[in-house]
Amino acid sequence: MTPLAQDLPALTGGSLPAERFDGNVVLVVNVASKCGLTPQYEGLERLQQRYGDRGFTVLGVPSNQFAGQEPGTAEEIQTFCSMTYGTSFPMTAKLDVNGPDRHPLYAELVAATDAAGEAGDVQWNFEKFLVAPGGEVLARFRPPVDPEADEVVAAIEAALG
Repeated sequence: MTPLAQDLPALTGGSLPAERFDGNVVLVVNVASKCGLTPQYEGLERLQQRYGDRGFTVLGVPSNQFAGQEPGTAEEIQTFCSMTYGTSFPMTAKLDVNGPDRHPLYAELVAATDAAGEAGDVQWNFEKFLVAPGGEVLARFRPPVDPEADEVVAAIEAALG
């Protein structure tokens, strides 16, 4: 099974159908509204705008597992992201990315290795996973890596062909 092969709960209610991601390169990012890395939303939205018409999307996954930095309700998160950063990319409902209640999406993603060859639990907010249209995890970027860093952009462009 590929990480995005199942419907996901949407932040706005209902679900994000798996078909929405078919044929797309997806950058899956666990996000938080009250983190020192929250300004990365700006770069994520710029990537969405830059590559969105080429079969790419960012998928934001709010998680409150890191120092309680995503405490808000779905409505509060949606309002914050759209009003503060103008986000247009899809977002899931708040999910667990680590631990016994880890969402199945992350059960597969965390098996991927980063540039240092390390796999395992998500370290903090804004960890990024680049997923190919077929579901293969192409790259994993740890939280401090800026969404528009050369290595991220190069990986997206290579995946898009």
